[in-house]
Amino acid sequence: MSPGDPTKKILRAVEEALAPHSRAVLAVSGGVDSMVLLDAAARVGSNSYAVASFDHGTGAAATSAADLVRDRCRTLGVECTVARANRPLTTEADFRAARWEFLRATAASLGDDAAIVTAHTADDQVETVCLRVMRDAGARGLAGLYARTGVVRPLLDVWRNDIRQYAARRALVWVEDPTNTSPRHARNRVRHDLLPALRRVQPGIDTELLAIAREAARWRDDVDAYVRDTLRVRAVAHAPGLDVDAASIVGHSDAELAVIWPAMAARAGATLDRRGIARLVHFVATVRVGARIQLSGGWEVVRSRDAFQLRASNGADSPAQAIPATGGSWGDWNFRPIAAPGGDNWSATLPGEGPFTVRTWRPGDRMTARSGGPARPVKYFLSKAGVTGHERGRWPVVLTGDQIVWIPGVRRSDAATARSGRPGLPFVCEYQTS
Repeated sequence: MSPGDPTKKILRAVEEALAPHSRAVLAVSGGVDSMVLLDAAARVGSNSYAVASFDHGTGAAATSAADLVRDRCRTLGVECTVARANRPLTTEADFRAARWEFLRATAASLGDDAAIVTAHTADDQVETVCLRVMRDAGARGLAGLYARTGVVRPLLDVWRNDIRQYAARRALVWVEDPTNTSPRHARNRVRHDLLPALRRVQPGIDTELLAIAREAARWRDDVDAYVRDTLRVRAVAHAPGLDVDAASIVGHSDAELAVIWPAMAARAGATLDRRGIARLVHFVATVRVGARIQLSGGWEVVRSRDAFQLRASNGADSPAQAIPATGGSWGDWNFRPIAAPGGDNWSATLPGEGPFTVRTWRPGDRMTARSGGPARPVKYFLSKAGVTGHERGRWPVVLTGDQIVWIPGVRRSDAATARSGRPGLPFVCEYQTS
């Protein structure tokens, strides 16, 4: 615990954390930690932040806390966004997922460079690491809140006792959430029962857990650097996920794969559990092209010809759909009329007056690219363009009548190519990223 008045330390930490960011969202729950964060941000004079407060819908205390945050922001002249859970939340995982969805959406509304700033303390880190030890987490998980995630945590080296001293000296008002003492939640049992018992037996347990976390964070950084600098991992434009070049990982041992797969998946926002890691290690060594494996959290990996493709598994493909002459959307793809086709395969002049049919590629589909030429399998065109695995199964094809005339981004037939004196409707196909 830090001796004396912690005010200067807290103010300095908040000022240094906010300074690099032109925009930031402070996550303020109405509890003592976050109200100290809000007060310190106001005192250091930064005007680059807004506030977001999420009511988990757990009762009167949660609503009162959100109201308190709104009123305090009004007094400070700070922009504040408040939202309430739109469904019952019961578990810690539910609370966390709903809260972070709201915080990310609020930050996105301010711009791509807006940072999320939380009031996590050193005590929160000790509790997090203790929980992960109990859950037999690997080194990646033991980094806890020290992991580089882009979230800004200025109070992570400040103890909860110092936070309360600051709040008392500033006469701050906050709301104590009764769920913070409920034994239903594992964190509360660790906070109120397990850690006090461990401290009686081992007074230095907090320092030891923080040291473990720092070492784990350094190890995690080294693994992430190896993945970034050595392996061929690339983001994809048309789906959440990434492609891992098969040749760059097949020579690794099972133990090495168990380390690098979570680091690779994290770059796409996927978190792998122990069972998923083990299945992926086996998958790399044994599968053939075209095989796929389902993972927890709504993800899957497909073995294409040259890569392992990690993708969000979004359920059934979009059904066949008519696109009128005025355009329309099909799944994540948008078709719109244009004045004239461009020079690439993302645009085409569709014959006739519409409507046109859009659907996924199906085994056995064929398209005649050149008039008088052979009808080749659509799979051939897709593979030649590098559309394989997961993407190939959800790629659109466009038909007039029962004839495939256009594979957007891949190939258009002579029938969908502009010709002088030939009537047709020029369209462009675009992938909608949001």
